[in-house]
This record gives sequence, C-alpha cells and structure tokens, in this order.
Amino acid sequence: MRDPMVSFFFFFVLGCLVCDSLAGDPYVFYDWTVSYLTTSPLGDKQQVIGINGQFPGPILNITTNWNVVVNVKNDLDEPLLLTWNGIQHRKNSWQDGVSGTNCPIPAGWNWTYEFQVKDQIGSFFYFPSLNFQRAAGGYGGIIINNRDVIPLPFGMPDGDITIFISDWYTNSHKGLRKDVEKGVDLGVPDGILINGLGPYRYDQALVKDGIVYQIINVEPGKTYRFRVHNVGISTSLNFRIQNHNLLLVETEGSYTVQQNYSNMDIHVGQSYSFLVTMDQNASSDYYIVASPRFVNSSDWAKLNGVSILHYSNSQGLASGPLPDPPNDYDTYFSMNQARSIRWNVSAGAARPNPQGSFKYGDITVTDVYVILNRPAELIDGKRRMTLNGISYFTPSTPLKLAQQFKISGVYKLDFPNKLMNRPPKLDTSLINGTFKGFMEIIFQNNDTRVQSYHLDGYAFFVVGMDFGVWTENSRGTYNKWDGVARSTTQVFPGAWTAILVSLDNAGIWNIRTQNLDSWYLGQEAYVSVVNPEVDNSEVLLPENSIYCGILSSLQKDQAQRVNFSGATSISDSSKTVFFMLIVALIGHSFR
Repeated sequence: MRDPMVSFFFFFVLGCLVCDSLAGDPYVFYDWTVSYLTTSPLGDKQQVIGINGQFPGPILNITTNWNVVVNVKNDLDEPLLLTWNGIQHRKNSWQDGVSGTNCPIPAGWNWTYEFQVKDQIGSFFYFPSLNFQRAAGGYGGIIINNRDVIPLPFGMPDGDITIFISDWYTNSHKGLRKDVEKGVDLGVPDGILINGLGPYRYDQALVKDGIVYQIINVEPGKTYRFRVHNVGISTSLNFRIQNHNLLLVETEGSYTVQQNYSNMDIHVGQSYSFLVTMDQNASSDYYIVASPRFVNSSDWAKLNGVSILHYSNSQGLASGPLPDPPNDYDTYFSMNQARSIRWNVSAGAARPNPQGSFKYGDITVTDVYVILNRPAELIDGKRRMTLNGISYFTPSTPLKLAQQFKISGVYKLDFPNKLMNRPPKLDTSLINGTFKGFMEIIFQNNDTRVQSYHLDGYAFFVVGMDFGVWTENSRGTYNKWDGVARSTTQVFPGAWTAILVSLDNAGIWNIRTQNLDSWYLGQEAYVSVVNPEVDNSEVLLPENSIYCGILSSLQKDQAQRVNFSGATSISDSSKTVFFMLIVALIGHSFR
C-alpha cells in the first residue's frame, strides 16, 4: 500500500513544478508573409508592400516582458529586413533588423525574429529597413500594454485605435530609390495617407471622386485611445480632429504629463498616444486631418490626409472647411509645443516604481558628441548625406557579425565627436560607447528642413532644443527633471536638440535620421557598446543567423519553414516540461 504522505509530497512537488513551468514570461507566435499587393490609395492602382495580405500590416498587441516570435517569409523580389522602431531588444541587438546587425533575408527565404519586450510599455511601429521599401509600406503597429499589476495613469479607455499617417508617392519605391541615387529630390508627395487610404472628398476641386477613405466609428460619450504614428518618409505632419481635444498621455514608451492639444506636429518616425472623448453633439461627422508642415510651395496646399470620425448618432456627412492648422512656416510654435511635452515622473510604467525615480539630471556625463548634418554634398562625384562629415558606407558583412567573429577591417571605432576640418568622406565609422556610461548627444541641423533622429536600443531624454548654434552655455537651458524619454526626436532647421542616454544596453545600435532619403544616402552611424565583463545574460549569436559578406561560406541551405498556429501564452520549453510532468503524474497514479 502506498504511503499517503509520500503521495501528498509527490503531488505537492509536482504541482509546484507545474506552476513554475507556466510562470515564465509568455511567448506569442506570429507567422508573416511579406509580399507585394495591388491597391489604389490615391485612386490609381499601384504596388505596395503588405503583410499577410494587409496594408498596413498586422498590429502586434503584447504586454510588458512578453517574448515575441515572428517568422517572416520574404515573398518580395529583393532582400528584406524588418526593424522594430523603439523596441529596445535588451542585450540582443541580433534582432534589431538593420544592415549593421543582420544579413538581409533573401527573396524567397524566411527568418524568425525572437525578442523580449523587456521593461517596456507604449506605442511603437515596425517597418522594412532596406532598399527604400518603407516608401511602399510594409509597416504596422506595436502596442505594449501594462502588466495587470501596474495601473494606467488614466482611466481605462473604451477603445484603442491605431492611426498611421504618411506622405505618399505613386512612384514605386524602386523608382524613388533610383531617383535618390541619381541626385533627384523626392519633390512634392502625391498625397497624404491615413491608415493606407487616401483622403475623404472634402473639396471636389482638390480630391477626385472614387477614393476609398478611412471611417472611424465611435460611440457618443466614450473615450478612446488614439495611437498615432508618422510612418512617412520625409514629411512632418500636423494631426488634428475637428472640434475634439487631444489629451496627450504617452509617447514612444513614456507616460507624459497629461495636457490637451488642439493639434500635434508629428515628425517622421514619431509616435504619440492621445485620449479623445466623444463629447460633441454629432450634428455631422468630423474630419480627422493630417497635413504637411514647414513647406513653402503652393503644390503642397492640396495635400491633406482626411479621414472621418463617425458617431453612431451622427446626423450627417462632414462638410465645410477643414480645421485650421498652425501657420505653415511657424517653427517657433512647433518647437514650443515640443518643449511642452513632459515626462510624468509620478507614474509607473513597465515597473511599479515611478518613472521619475531614475534621476537622469543627477548623473555625470562621460561622453559628449556634437553631431552635425549639412545639406547634400558630393563625395566621389555622387550625392551623399553626412553626419560630422562622414557618409556611412554599408559593408557587406554586418557589423555585429564582424564583431562576433573578430573580423578586422570591416569597421573602425573612430567616429568623431564633432565636425572635423576635412573633406567629407565615405566610411564605416562607429561611435565607441562606454558601457554604463552616460552620453550627451547634440544634434545640430544645418540643413534647410526638419530632421528627426532615432537611436535603436534605448530611450533617451530630450533635455533641450533651441534655434542657433549649440554652445556649452546652452546646457544652462537643459531640463534635468522631466524631459521626456523617447527614441525619436525632431531637430528643426538652423537649430539643435540635446539628448542624454544611459548606455546600459550592450550591443551595436543604429543611430539615424528617420527621413528616408537622407538615411539612404548615408546619414546614419552605429554606437558600439561592449560590456568588458562576461555577461551570461547577453543573448548569443542566434542559431538561425543568416551569413553574408566575408562569412558567406558559413551559410547553410535555407532551413525548412517553421509554421506556427497562432499565439500562445506558454513557451515551448514550458510546454515540454508540462507534458513530461503530466506523463509522470499518470505513471505515478497507476503504480
């Protein structure tokens, strides 16, 4: 006869093991096919890039600390990488999806991204990072929800709405790419899209008939969270909803001081969350508008992205003039608006402790870089864009692989901390970051248009911006208490923006302009952050790595495509342990 105490102990231990096996951070699985689609966003058929037949692509709706597995099949006719704008990939730049970290996924191949959204919340997006493909789409949203144990710093919205705004060209991404390579400016876009669709016919003289437009259906009295992303390629856009306030609550993973705005300038690559309450009388539908900023040609006047906000009790169609934008040329208005965006220091986010418990203003700066951009210039007879006089040259072997295999000659750790007195040049020159150092970067924009700059792997603190030339005295104007933490910041023409960043994330990280033509022509660099000590938690070279360039001989035949059946909240390893425990349980019960 079996001892009851032995049985009790066995089942108690078994139960603990089962609970432990299921208690890890959940995994979610996605299977995506990236391909060309034919659609008519501005009325005429053209080729766009979609995912699983969708344009824009599917939304990743996940929660802090979840593990995300995305199997990407490239059905385009050229190489592909997807990058995850604002996702920090803690200690895992292998998943960043840019040319410095990954070999491209060849046409007809698949590759599986696997990353954890460690200690992050907020609104982000993904997009294709190579070959000017973002001009054809391929983008989609990323929502990282708070864990249940951390309350939102506002009431739970009645709905969650993602909006993509973008400039749009009817020329293909390949045609635009060739034009840029030949030194031809992008010129005036053909339209402004909202969620991949053209404008509502608010003016019969400006908008042709038959264009499909976005309708957003809402209920009166309800409050919705609008996550708005500028996924365009070169145009700052002003976003507004007729007769409705935009209560700003979050930007790129940081909860903000809650302030009402009648409109918001959203620059290329930026993301914002607003709460919008349906508090109007619904005498008619309302316009949702995205219009270009800081342009001085009458050709731009007809370019408005217009969607419709439709109350369930609406009494008629939207009509009349669009809500007024700010003065097109008033960069002072836009800069003051940007300065007004503050970090909510008392709110918890990915962790229970308040955001403001990280007192960035008290940390000693270890490295200073003044990064200056200029208008396009000729290098070896070709039009290029530069940072500190260097136009980035993309080597055939990704930097991260060259570092891993200790291949010399692929890159140099000599990016200058200021503009040097020498002719501009092509080079693969990296910023040599100090692990756990605290870096100050000043972006000085000597070009004639707004640039927005992004840093992968981090959220940085925007501590200052002003017109003119930055000097050391400018530090006296820095916000050292509640400057917002984000991953993309604007730099106005003839102005500077200063950021502070804690280099606590080992890896090789892309720093770039989000303006696609400037990026394509070399306005980017990489920051190398190496932990001098052995860190067993740093992610190793993935087993499924694609090899190219000098390491091409290591590449095996394309592995059989992995098929996932959808999302699950239990990891593969947990399922294996769980299955083994069930077998043990059954075996024990029959003794």
